[in-house]
Amino acid sequence: MVQSAVLGFPRIGAQRELKKVTEAYWSGKATVDELFQVGKELREKNWKLQKEAGVDIIPSNDFSFYDQVLDHSLLFNVIPDRYSKYNLPAIDTLFAMGRGLQRPATETSPAVDVTALEMVKWFDSNYHYVRPTFSKTVEFKLNSSKPVDEFLEAKALGIHTRPVLVGPVSYLYLGKADKDNLELEPITLLEKLLPVYAELLAKLKEAGADTVQIDEPVLVLDLPAEVQAAYKTAYEYLASETAPKLFLTTYFGDVRPNIASIKGLPVAGVHADFVRVPEQLDEVVAALSPSQILSVGIVNGRNIWKSNFAKAIDFVNSAIAKVGAERVIVATSSSLLHTPVTLASEKKIPAEIKDWFAFATEKVTEVVTIAKAVTDGTESIAEVLAANAKSISARETSSITNDAAVRERVAKITEDQARRKSPFGVRLAAQKKALGIPLFPTTTIGSFPQTKDIRIVRNKFTKGEITAEEYEKFIEKEIADVVKFQEEVGLDVLVHGEPERNDMVQYFGEKLNGFVFTTNGWVQSYGSRYVRPPIVVGDVSRPGPMTVKESKYAQSITKKPMKGMLTGPVTCLRWSFPRDDISAKLQAQQLALALRDEVQDLEAAGVYVIQVDEPAIREGLPLRAGAERDDYVNWAVESFRLATSGVEDSTQIHSHFCYSDLDPNHIKALDADVVSIEFSKKDDPKYIQEFSEYPNHIGLGLFDIHSPRVPAKDEFVGRIADILKVYPQENLWVNPDCGLKTRGWTETRASLQNMVDAAKEFRAKYVATA
Repeated sequence: MVQSAVLGFPRIGAQRELKKVTEAYWSGKATVDELFQVGKELREKNWKLQKEAGVDIIPSNDFSFYDQVLDHSLLFNVIPDRYSKYNLPAIDTLFAMGRGLQRPATETSPAVDVTALEMVKWFDSNYHYVRPTFSKTVEFKLNSSKPVDEFLEAKALGIHTRPVLVGPVSYLYLGKADKDNLELEPITLLEKLLPVYAELLAKLKEAGADTVQIDEPVLVLDLPAEVQAAYKTAYEYLASETAPKLFLTTYFGDVRPNIASIKGLPVAGVHADFVRVPEQLDEVVAALSPSQILSVGIVNGRNIWKSNFAKAIDFVNSAIAKVGAERVIVATSSSLLHTPVTLASEKKIPAEIKDWFAFATEKVTEVVTIAKAVTDGTESIAEVLAANAKSISARETSSITNDAAVRERVAKITEDQARRKSPFGVRLAAQKKALGIPLFPTTTIGSFPQTKDIRIVRNKFTKGEITAEEYEKFIEKEIADVVKFQEEVGLDVLVHGEPERNDMVQYFGEKLNGFVFTTNGWVQSYGSRYVRPPIVVGDVSRPGPMTVKESKYAQSITKKPMKGMLTGPVTCLRWSFPRDDISAKLQAQQLALALRDEVQDLEAAGVYVIQVDEPAIREGLPLRAGAERDDYVNWAVESFRLATSGVEDSTQIHSHFCYSDLDPNHIKALDADVVSIEFSKKDDPKYIQEFSEYPNHIGLGLFDIHSPRVPAKDEFVGRIADILKVYPQENLWVNPDCGLKTRGWTETRASLQNMVDAAKEFRAKYVATA
């Protein structure tokens, strides 16, 4: 019998139950007991759903109140002193590390003021993890029994699970040294960490776990020799009579360049992602011993398209032919964390299109179906296979997916369309003359707080409870209030605040041809921040202006420059569920042409500063160096330049990037006049140095917008002074890390005022000495 396995399931709840209770806890409206109870209910619901679907191998410890990597930092006592000194309850320490904490002293507790740890993208996904931060003196120890507790919790329900752990090599390699130990290579801490992993594994075995899923996703990266060698050290240490069987799990890419690190490891089996790289099957099989199991990741954990059962079954059968049915498991390619919970609650997607999709719940059923087909024969599920084949064929032949006019326009793209009229120096002179921007110009990244009132009125408009005219008047008032606020604070380049926008990608998708949208298709991005990615179902085009009305109005009520705010083509693509039937390059080109029209319309409307955000451009970078990566960089850069190059020299093009390890050369290639980059949680001076020779203008983000914490003016002054040690003052902009949508107005005003006051201090100093 071929077993079925799920590597992880969304923890957020079909109705965002986790977000609601977590934010209620942060605001003091829910107790810690209520928080834990909702977590318990979600875990139980997820386990039972998979059990009832017939999954053989169900995960536990895939639940987290914030981030699974951060959970491991708390679990193994990788807690920097700035958090541990407050002796907070464990859950509050977890949240402080994830989002920072600032609160005044009370009669029973001291004041707390601590920034968050660095947050970065999880490989090439839009999920963010909290990066472990190590010191030479870290004392690894078990701080909790979470993996054991959740295994026993499922066991009490009559459900035997396979606990999930991030493997020791990946955990260390994905971390970094703290600012006082920058020479430390985290992988050198492996021998100190392994006994704690061994202790945890022994406790899991004692609790009844027979197998543990050990995720080692860094095996799909370009690894240095010492990290490759660490696998032998780690797994020979961990594989013992006191430990459960270990199942090594990789995903998101190609393990072949590191296959020697896997071969010979004392593990029960290996999982590989054959959705991403089906070509790696032979070499993965060759690396297995005669007793090791092959877990075939064949149901896509990263997208929402229905599996092609015929192709999936053929692939699994080819694996069976190589190793035997008794040594094959049918599995999701990765955790289903990256997909919405269920398609069942989607009532507004046209039936024809909805039939093409499978969300997490449906993918669970797909795994079970494929396992049954290869075990009992395809005749055992003949009706299911026929229905699946019909769905696949219907999508392939649908008129919805193809637009001849769009394809023709893409075919006529020229190199000149992706080039500005003049080099940056010429453009800068024209912009200085036209815009009158001062030294150390201050601005924000785009969005301002989306209050409850905004969400209520938008919801009323969506439901038809107010007229378009009433909604437009409300939005204009919100814009006017935001413009007035920015003028009062003293910002130099303003934004309209985006009160009309539900999301920086969904908003544009709703105004473009080729997209469909969900009602409850939420996916976790980080912490309590969830997104509803649009779904690209057909060729993309712009039927009309998308942002011009609001930006033109905002510019009309101020004498200061107003930024038009757009989301770039690669980010629109990466933060949607893209098509899998045409190339990402073609989809990005289609989006770039639509945005090019919008950029030109903004300029024609009198908006002469235009920001085209591309925070996902690094996220889309193939995980390994080589021809595929080089090709991606070329077309991603060209897509951005195609969208932004159709304007006059005097129009200033901005772009924004966040929460990624950026390559300055890729940013330079975009040829934006100004770039703003998330920086507040970077504590390695080398990061500033990497951008010291950036030729255009840059704003390194000065405060963390994911935290309610308000930095003092002196903190901003110190941060700017550090940047000026390596970066010329005439090129430096002053701005936050990212948009302010999730913040409250009180902390927004205080933070921005302190930021502006710091910029004015430097402006006065440098103008006086000029």
